[in-house]
Amino acid sequence: MKPSASLLHLVQSIERETNGWPRPMARRRFLQAALALAGTQIVGASHKAQAQAQPLRFVGYPFTLGVASGAPRPDSVVLWTRLAPAPLLEDGGMPPERVIINWELAEDEKFARIVQQGRIHAAPELAHSVHAEVTGLRPGRWYWYRFIAGGEMSPAGRTRTADVQADRLRFAVASCQQYEQGYFSAYRHMSKEDLDLVAFLGDYIYESNWGSNLVRRHATGEPETLAQYRIRHAQYKTDADLQAMHHAAPWIVTWDDHEVDNDYAGDQSEYLDPRFLLRRAAAYQAYYEHMPVPRSALPRGPHMRIYDRYSFGSLAQFHVLDDRQYRTPQACPRMGMGGASVTENCAGRMDPKLDMLGAAQEQWLADGLKDSRALWNVLAQQTLLAPFGRQTAHGTTHWTDGWDGYPAARTRLTRLLGDSRASNPLVIGGDVHCHHAANILYDFDKPTSRIVASEFVSTSITSEGDPIEMIEAGKTNNPHMLLSDARRRGYIMMELGRQRARVDMRVIDSEKVKESRASTLAAFEVEAGKPGARQIQA
Repeated sequence: MKPSASLLHLVQSIERETNGWPRPMARRRFLQAALALAGTQIVGASHKAQAQAQPLRFVGYPFTLGVASGAPRPDSVVLWTRLAPAPLLEDGGMPPERVIINWELAEDEKFARIVQQGRIHAAPELAHSVHAEVTGLRPGRWYWYRFIAGGEMSPAGRTRTADVQADRLRFAVASCQQYEQGYFSAYRHMSKEDLDLVAFLGDYIYESNWGSNLVRRHATGEPETLAQYRIRHAQYKTDADLQAMHHAAPWIVTWDDHEVDNDYAGDQSEYLDPRFLLRRAAAYQAYYEHMPVPRSALPRGPHMRIYDRYSFGSLAQFHVLDDRQYRTPQACPRMGMGGASVTENCAGRMDPKLDMLGAAQEQWLADGLKDSRALWNVLAQQTLLAPFGRQTAHGTTHWTDGWDGYPAARTRLTRLLGDSRASNPLVIGGDVHCHHAANILYDFDKPTSRIVASEFVSTSITSEGDPIEMIEAGKTNNPHMLLSDARRRGYIMMELGRQRARVDMRVIDSEKVKESRASTLAAFEVEAGKPGARQIQA
């Protein structure tokens, strides 16, 4: 078949974008993946003219995955849903044609005062998901929304636009929700916390099947294709507690490794798969199809812009980062593999060329911090920024997948926080399945260096934590660490005010029990204008 003009234009644009790539193999893999995705778009194009010609009758209730909202701006928000009457089938139980979905946005939960409504097409090319970007809204307002298709109505969700005159902002920090290892009961408690926002910082799904004392199982083996990633996302989305939290407040999101492949770094997978960018393209598309992100985030092959900035007037600005897509491979990998290792005296990690964010994103962050006029600047990123090396009889052991594996990149970031003069930086993270509180120093190589930020890392929603002895060993020779506790699962509650920020580290009794209770492990406070956190009574 002769390539269409649009396909040739796509390939030419890809070639222009990749001419500057430092590694020819990476460029070649990118082109292969983009061509594959372009091929699916050509095949799917024949469906675009096939919008429903007659009233659609679903094989079952189509809104099995619930609804969600995200990307809150002062005048807009993204509303999401996906039609999937049979969510664990490859096609979700949907026909290969476009379906019309109506949406409504109201000022009240009974939908007596509808302020906007519209119509959007759900296409099979995007798994019949929709991202309705509603604009022209009032800042700092709660709204209720719902979708209607084929005579069926979705559950109602609640969302909120960013408040440009806010004196208070309450949000939760969450990450790492391995479906098999526990129930998502943490979200049941989170949904009762009177939140304005949820910041989810990675590992929304897990591609791998692992863990001890599993309470439920993934429906399939490890995903590699678009259809398989769709099923994995859909299975997670069927969880009632996760749906409830999506229905309760808007989310801002970033990803980590397990949305694609454990420990992947840029264009390199854990097992050095030469076709990895094809897999990454499939995973990125499935991620887009299942998350409340704007249409501007639609992937182009194995590329998807996820880092973004969200402003809440003069009170707070969120700088949401991506430390997976642009990072260089980890130093000191295991023999014949990519990915991370736990090593002693890994000289390779000191290479100044090792990068976590990539030059473009790093400059974007620098510009944002320089221009910010917000009282609090929240860096929402994936993992623990502060050093957490463990002393052994033979040296210091470091985990090379975290910032400990990229110390030069960490120093650039901490100095940026100190030199930018951005007001009251707060670093939040996840990934390590442990509650951490730390002070961030301008230069961690100098113990007397000044404090430039406070860091709070959330434990996991369900994913297993490291053994207690490993955590204790990490605390021993890292005096900047204020708290480290991996015993229980949970989330973080943060409240930003004009005078101070309060942080509550919430835990559940057991992720293995659906009706598990929640409590506060520890609480911290950061006073505006005084870098550094102090523990307070919970």
